Amino acid sequence: MSTGILAGPAFAQAARVTMQGTGEVSATPDLARVSLGVSHQAPTAAAALAQMSTDMTAVLASLSDAGITGADVQTSALRLDVIQDYDRDNNVSRVTGYRASTDVSVTVTALDRLGEVLDAVVQSGANQMNGLTFDVSNRQTLLDEARRAAVADAMRKATLYTDAADVALGRLTSLSEADMNAAPAPMMRMAMEDAMSVPIAEGEVTISAGVTMTWGEDMQDDR
Repeated sequence: MSTGILAGPAFAQAARVTMQGTGEVSATPDLARVSLGVSHQAPTAAAALAQMSTDMTAVLASLSDAGITGADVQTSALRLDVIQDYDRDNNVSRVTGYRASTDVSVTVTALDRLGEVLDAVVQSGANQMNGLTFDVSNRQTLLDEARRAAVADAMRKATLYTDAADVALGRLTSLSEADMNAAPAPMMRMAMEDAMSVPIAEGEVTISAGVTMTWGEDMQDDR
């Protein structure tokens, strides 16, 4: 007489069910993060730094005038690069100038004024834009909703499979969170001089979570 692999108390006691679950929550963004900067080239390092500093001071003032508080502006990079000209014939390089650059990250919480802010920084001297991302201020709350949905998804699938196999779902023995890299909306790059001619669509921000859950008695519990 043949015996099914799921039959018999020995298998039922040792059987384990492992299932992965995912959850997603979408929301309309309520803030934007802009990475912008100023870069200037000059014959000397001092001149490049001076011009860059002058323009960045004006950019920061324009941000303040647009209602951006100091807490929402942070310097993210400061660079001074040597510009060299390579002479292939003589196999030598000579310094022809210096380029000073600085970047700031700006958080805009009033999205209806985002175009105004971008226009202000361009007019005041910003000549680099490294990216624009949309996000939500209540990200943690939405992430927790996605986590609950992920657990529910794993439990739903585990119940479905055990019902189909006509076996009982044992006690939960482990639960771990997967790294879903929940990130803001994708970054958009553009030249600062083209920023005002590019339509900006906020779209939606999707926050994801994932879990791996295991049910059933551990083998060591039967010893």
